[in-house]
Amino acid sequence: MAVKQFTQSVMFIHGLFTNYQCWDEWVKHFMAIGYLPIAQPWPGRDKTVAELRDNPDDALLARLTLEQVIAEHVNAIHLLPEPPILIGHSMGGLIVQILLNRGIGAAGVAIHSAPPQGVISTQWSFLRSNWPLIDPFIPAERPYRMTFPEWQYAFTNGLPGDVQRASYDNSVRPESRRVARGALSGVTRVDFSQPHAPLLLVAGGSDHIIPPSLNRSNYARYKASHSQTDIVEFPGRTHYVLQQQGWQEVADYVLSWLGQ
Repeated sequence: MAVKQFTQSVMFIHGLFTNYQCWDEWVKHFMAIGYLPIAQPWPGRDKTVAELRDNPDDALLARLTLEQVIAEHVNAIHLLPEPPILIGHSMGGLIVQILLNRGIGAAGVAIHSAPPQGVISTQWSFLRSNWPLIDPFIPAERPYRMTFPEWQYAFTNGLPGDVQRASYDNSVRPESRRVARGALSGVTRVDFSQPHAPLLLVAGGSDHIIPPSLNRSNYARYKASHSQTDIVEFPGRTHYVLQQQGWQEVADYVLSWLGQ
């Protein structure tokens, strides 16, 4: 699947708990080949992880919704000279699916994507990893900051202890429960029968928070669209896939799929 290169914009969309800096190495990698990459921050996330962690805007986190996050990306896309390639991770991957369903984007890559409405998993690791955000006994307006043990289980399971600690200190910032709970609403409905731009789903064999079986279920729904939809699974990759050792293999696969 060939997509125009060398003047082609690529918008990277981050997910929950992190910020646009999670794409730093991917931006350099794509830029070196000739793409025009943009790591798009969510509303209020145009700061470093340290700034967001040490001085969180609790008022923003209390009211921010998934609809607003999606609208921020749509507005940014409309400022570009042409439809960009969209590459998202986790909740960012779900946003890619939603935007392609709306006819926005030249192509899409959803890495360990959160599932659209109606695509569910009863796998224990999925339920355990996501429960702190969706627990109905905790008010939606109360921001949530993942603890280190939660990060170890949900994002970096099986990785060396020093990597787990450093990644937590360098990556995690407080999160909006409203955004996370928006993933359970009609905002994330995807019409799987509708034609769409080429889409690649990337799964990780060791991901706890988005297990590979969930990505496969997501992929299976697209059979009715008769549009190009592909899936690849990388063994041993956790939800920390964007920065996990060997991330270049994933990035190079994406580039190959795009036509490099």
